[in-house]
Amino acid sequence: MTRASEPSRRTVLAAAVAIAATAASVGPAAATVGTVGPAAAAVPATRPTKATPRLVDYRAWTSYSDWRGGTAQGAAAVSGLRPGVVIAAPAGRTRYTDPHTGKTAIWDYATWTSPVHVLSVPSTEAVASWNASTPAGTWLQVELRGTYTDGVNTPWYVMGRWAAGDQDIKRTSVDGQTDGRSSISTDTFALTDPSSGLRLAAYRLRLTLYRKPGTGLTPTVWRLGAMGSAVPDRFGVPASTPSLAHELVVPRYSQEIHKGQYPQYDNGGEAWCSPTSSQMIIEYWGRKPTPQQLSWVDPSYADPQVDLAARSTYDHQYQGCGNWPFNAAYAATYKDLQGVVTRLSSLTDLETLIAAGIPAMTSQSFLKEELTGAGYGTSGHLMAVIGFTADGDVIANDPAAPDDRAVRRVYRRREWENIWLRTKRHNAAGKVVSGTGGVCYLYFPARLSPAQQAALASVGVR
Repeated sequence: MTRASEPSRRTVLAAAVAIAATAASVGPAAATVGTVGPAAAAVPATRPTKATPRLVDYRAWTSYSDWRGGTAQGAAAVSGLRPGVVIAAPAGRTRYTDPHTGKTAIWDYATWTSPVHVLSVPSTEAVASWNASTPAGTWLQVELRGTYTDGVNTPWYVMGRWAAGDQDIKRTSVDGQTDGRSSISTDTFALTDPSSGLRLAAYRLRLTLYRKPGTGLTPTVWRLGAMGSAVPDRFGVPASTPSLAHELVVPRYSQEIHKGQYPQYDNGGEAWCSPTSSQMIIEYWGRKPTPQQLSWVDPSYADPQVDLAARSTYDHQYQGCGNWPFNAAYAATYKDLQGVVTRLSSLTDLETLIAAGIPAMTSQSFLKEELTGAGYGTSGHLMAVIGFTADGDVIANDPAAPDDRAVRRVYRRREWENIWLRTKRHNAAGKVVSGTGGVCYLYFPARLSPAQQAALASVGVR
């Protein structure tokens, strides 16, 4: 049985790239063991922060000058503490038939298109993510158009149709998109044949903002970005050297106690690892849903915020709660919180983030015998990494636990880094299948300490 919000129906397309993985460099002596919450931002980020050659290029548009630098049709940049882009005067009006309800509605729309971003890492995969507010009566679409290394452009690929709620449209990915050289798998752009040597050299992102006609409503987008990556084809990675002993105090929630609840959202809690992990980190940063947001949940259910997270991340096409950008976008619906999807290169990267008080949600797949103490195998599972022991082992809040008290786990460093960072593995039938290659979600406040800014910058997030 898959304990995952990335069940086996999802294929994570891992790249085959002729790049040799290198071992993680040795950091300084381990820090003092401690347990801290968000106040850990005061920890100086003075230790080495890069362990491997960078195989990931994450670029985001977040500043007023960023938004001013794009091409707008009916959209406008707004300044302030969190600059963004909004509908100013609609560029036109269109019909949208929701494929999951059959309902057709008319919408005013405006667009914003980013400048071309030339990837520092010619890539085999790309994942877009965004942070936005979508009041009732509004929604948005994110598209990506790439340029291959031979100069040919891809189509405009839809990376997601999204709204925070589900009263206007059903948030959805879009299947069946391909030009024969690349395709979209739920939320991931991937080359069809990486062994050909073809790569994604550059891309643009396009936002389309929608609102009910004749209203002054508007979505507001504060962050729009994409992660391009060229992770080598590998069944394992060299062992890293521990350099931190530190643990963050993060709320603990089990997905398993929600088994059977609201089965319309991916068969209930047993598949809710992604939203459960997201909710743990959201609440680590002090954000919580309001009683009104939880009013629809059966009052007899424990941890109703996990039910809300599942409903708020559910992808009606994928039929699951494990759409990576939808989870990051959900986190950013909380006041002044940001969420991104990226890849990290090593456990040293995770140690850097933990030292600055920033936990991470990581995606991995493994057989039961590959992760001592887990007690299960999975084709895709999210958990929250919250620290490291004095021996360098990974401390994780693993939602695949029988109850909240059992969520905190300690996993062997060598096993854990291998199942997280590899791109290839053997399943229970001995067949070669994909691994996630270091995918993670990072959630963090809009206003950061210098140490937190430095830690995020060291893993390519600004």
